[in-house]
Amino acid sequence: MRGLLARILITAFGLWMADSLLDGMSFGDMPSLWIAALLLGIVNAVVRPLVVILTFPITLITLGLFLLVINGAMLFLVAGMMPAFEISGIGTAMLGAIIVGLTGWVANGFVGSKGKVERWSAKR
Repeated sequence: MRGLLARILITAFGLWMADSLLDGMSFGDMPSLWIAALLLGIVNAVVRPLVVILTFPITLITLGLFLLVINGAMLFLVAGMMPAFEISGIGTAMLGAIIVGLTGWVANGFVGSKGKVERWSAKR
């Protein structure tokens, strides 16, 4: 449970960063940010794998760059489900997905699967 809450918090932070950095992305209020983070997690767990499998040939031809379009489309899908979350276009959604992905990648390096902050140590 703590791991799930940590992931939602990380995603919400990424969405907030994207909202503050991009002009074409906006949230109505703070609860809509949390709901969008939860919905993005659900969409990425359920819809995204199906889309990745269906678009595998195009992803292979573009050497994986089409995954940026898929990630932007998932963010655009979440914005379509929520009236308080607006994205001006697919380009903004792709940039927002890059920002959310980068913040999630950095933050997940510090949070373990159980939601605890992990310490790394190197042996000499």
